[in-house]
Amino acid sequence: MYNPLKTDRENISIMGVKFPDLVSLEATTKAIGSNMHEGFEPSPALIQLYLEWKQGRINPALFLGRLKQNYTVS
Repeated sequence: MYNPLKTDRENISIMGVKFPDLVSLEATTKAIGSNMHEGFEPSPALIQLYLEWKQGRINPALFLGRLKQNYTVS
């Protein structure tokens, strides 16, 4: 069952993860939301990891390594 993504535009956050601006928040909400229609269930930790990657704080190899280490794909 689809559950709406918990966004807070006033505090510029998704599931408690703060974003630098509304543009980033909206782009991430759309990207995650479209995957949720396919059964994806995000977590705050996964959203934080995604944000770090999008901000260039971690490289793609580290991003994928953390995904493989902490999340299973079914």
